[in-house]
Amino acid sequence: MDYKKDLKNKLPELKKIEGFPIGSDEDILALSDPPYYTACPNPYISDFIKEHGKPYDEATDDYHREPFVGDVSEGKNDPIYNAHSYHTKVPHKAIMKYIEHYTVEDAIVLDGFCGTGMTGVAAQLLNRKAILSDLSPIATFIAYNYNHPVDIDDFKKKAMKIIEEVEKECSWMYETDVDSSVLQKEIQLNIFNQIEDFKPNARINYTVWSDVFICPFCNSEYLYWNAAVTEKKILDEYSCPHCSANIKKRDCKRALVKRFDTALSKEIIQAKMLPVLVNCTAYIKKKGKWCEFRFEKQPSSFDLDLIKKIDQLEIPYWYPTHELPYGYNTEQPKKSHGVTNVHHFYTQRNLWILACLRKRIEIHPLLQIWFTSSLIRTTKMYKFTLDRKMGTVSGTLYIPSLWTENSAIKLFKSKLKDFLKIQLSPFYNGYVSTNSCTNQVLQSNSIDYIFTDPPFGNNIMYSELNFLWESWFKVTTNSQDEAIMNQTQHKGLTEYNVLMLQSFKEFYRVLKPKRWITVEFHNSSSKVWNGIQDGLAKAGFIIAQVSVLDKKQGSFKQVTAAGSVSNDLVISAFKPESKFENRFLSFAGKDLEADFIKQFLFQLPIHPSIERTEKMLYSKMLSFYIQHGYEVNMDAKTFYKMLNTAFVEQDGLWFTSEQISMYSEYKKKMKLDGIDDLKSGSMFLFVTDEKSSLVWLYNFLTEARSFSDIHTAFTQLANIQGDNVPELRELLEQNFIFENDKYRRPKSEPEHSQISDKREKALLREFESLLIKSQTEKAKIKLVRKEALLFGFEACYKTRRYQDILTVTNKLDKSIIENSSELNDFVEAAEIMIKGME
Repeated sequence: MDYKKDLKNKLPELKKIEGFPIGSDEDILALSDPPYYTACPNPYISDFIKEHGKPYDEATDDYHREPFVGDVSEGKNDPIYNAHSYHTKVPHKAIMKYIEHYTVEDAIVLDGFCGTGMTGVAAQLLNRKAILSDLSPIATFIAYNYNHPVDIDDFKKKAMKIIEEVEKECSWMYETDVDSSVLQKEIQLNIFNQIEDFKPNARINYTVWSDVFICPFCNSEYLYWNAAVTEKKILDEYSCPHCSANIKKRDCKRALVKRFDTALSKEIIQAKMLPVLVNCTAYIKKKGKWCEFRFEKQPSSFDLDLIKKIDQLEIPYWYPTHELPYGYNTEQPKKSHGVTNVHHFYTQRNLWILACLRKRIEIHPLLQIWFTSSLIRTTKMYKFTLDRKMGTVSGTLYIPSLWTENSAIKLFKSKLKDFLKIQLSPFYNGYVSTNSCTNQVLQSNSIDYIFTDPPFGNNIMYSELNFLWESWFKVTTNSQDEAIMNQTQHKGLTEYNVLMLQSFKEFYRVLKPKRWITVEFHNSSSKVWNGIQDGLAKAGFIIAQVSVLDKKQGSFKQVTAAGSVSNDLVISAFKPESKFENRFLSFAGKDLEADFIKQFLFQLPIHPSIERTEKMLYSKMLSFYIQHGYEVNMDAKTFYKMLNTAFVEQDGLWFTSEQISMYSEYKKKMKLDGIDDLKSGSMFLFVTDEKSSLVWLYNFLTEARSFSDIHTAFTQLANIQGDNVPELRELLEQNFIFENDKYRRPKSEPEHSQISDKREKALLREFESLLIKSQTEKAKIKLVRKEALLFGFEACYKTRRYQDILTVTNKLDKSIIENSSELNDFVEAAEIMIKGME
């Protein structure tokens, strides 16, 4: 089949699918390599699944896995990881651990937010199949090339030929002059006297450019480099070279210059910038041999004349002149430097070399991403630093006041060495598609495992940052369905959560029952963290575990609430089996609490996990019922009675009758006597609020302990923020038994019931006081005891006091609800119920 022709015929229908990129049919077809990769929704994925996938059959399916917990090697020094930069990237070696745990060979793995395709690389190295998709054409193009068979010798031959041709045509642009007086300053005198000869021309490695500012006192122009840069530091405050006034950069305006932009056929105004330092390599002769010598010098008249000459010449090749879109990141270069179009990010000579390179690049694996891999380092965004460890400001399009113009030819030579180290699969083991995650072009129940690293709120504006790369291919991201928080796209938390929910619903639809999804991301915002958890749960997934890699201890810690944890988080969730789902739908969850707990416990690891504690199990059950709109007929006391009747407790953890013997075998194998001896990473816990405090205390009090011992251990661990938690002694009095001057867990059902009654009465009193306060006071409430709020919401939900939930909510600072998925569940449920009664 002529796939290019077939894809061309399919484009009219494919354009109706969410996330179809912006570009002409010709350019989309040129970038694509169907059926393996399409720079649009891939219509051939169904054929790939039919050929390689194993149809799901509930009657014969015996799949079972527990959440993965273990050491994960980051592998950031691997040649594959380092070959091409991207805004976020999970090392493929880390992903391999998860894929190996959750799947068998030839399984099909999906990543709907694939970025540069590391999930595909990981899958291929383990002989699994991969389906990768992303909204960004540059992301999917890089992903395709990383997951595409490559003749590395052929690639090397073509790349070397291209460099040779470009050097022949353009190397003169990066030549500079050298004289003996300059060398004499750079080389110690005794060494200099040994030099037999030197060549008058040197090769430029990079040129440093500086902004020109205007002094607010004397209104004179000054070169920032001359005023602020010393050998040891770049000064925040410095003297004006003209009037000696003490000034700061932020108090000064940039000097501007007018020039005619031939590419745009109009006059433009930009910030004035001048070259101030040239780093170059000279050729000197010692003992009859020519060798390289690297040194720095001020720009000479030769350098300035060369730059002026190049600027006056017309570039004989096509290059992108796209206007920067209106956006969060694109406004800085526009306002600060007058950089309004893509070609403004480059000097004339680097733009020339890039255009020359692009003209010679064929549709060949790696050649084009070899080209894009150095695009950012050739821009004006490459910041100069005194220690010469230059780089860009991650996640921005920021142009600094001191920037480095790298020699594009030198960069591509260096990057070629990186690409030649890459070892890719010799087989096609996956298909790549460019589309929105909200509409996966996949069959239901066809995927064996999902690993994904989704966009996280407003951390990174992918479509804006990718615009420079994508402009070189004339195919750019359709940002309408981009799952980010971005004011210029009119997307806040609500819009972000809606898009993530739609994406997770698609993941749920295509994943086989009982299979797992792993969501990895960097957490810096509680409200976004909760939005992701809510989206997974509302889509139908059951979250079995949330862990974070604690880099200090090198272990995984579990998380019960978002808190202020700022680390790489991993959510492990599964799709329940269809008969479980159908039974709950048929009976609206009535009298099926034990069924839910059984399904949940079945998916947990046999070794200790905080998810097996009574408090966490009740929380999971409650959330599941609220999110599905079922009536909640159990309180904490009746739930505990149900656990005692249907399940088995040991070491404060709950198991099914089938699991308890396996747990005993586990302890024998590990030579453990009780929970105190269990050092599994899954039992480590971040203590950030009352809920996690109680879970930790319950696990800590395996035996009676004095307040002094408890206080010492607790204060070393706890980091409570945003929760009005009672003092430690009050927590102990409300939730544990005090006898013989020590605190212990409740052991019998009467003790447990007594503790529950006392705690619930206290929480209800506190909530009712909060309700009265909400009805009578005008000021917003900024801090509450969340456990009291949660218990009150639960009580109101059970008694259909939905308006009371909303009354309190309306008086709370909005961050309180946003930062708690459990509270948010009750609020949303109350809103739905009230609308249903209208």
